[in-house]
Amino acid sequence: MTLKTAAFLALVGMILLTIVAVVGFIINASGWVHGVVSAIRVLTSFIYVLASLGVTLFFWAYQKQT
Repeated sequence: MTLKTAAFLALVGMILLTIVAVVGFIINASGWVHGVVSAIRVLTSFIYVLASLGVTLFFWAYQKQT
């Protein structure tokens, strides 16, 4: 496996993980609006989404560079 292939597989995995994190954030935000989920849970979910997007963008830029 070359470095370019490994970077591509990491990018695909992070895209899938980002989708899962965004869906979780939407569910938590919807629950917060209805009073079922606490605000700290929504904040934590938002931080996960930001971290996931950051790593995904890093892998995308690295894949594009190589």
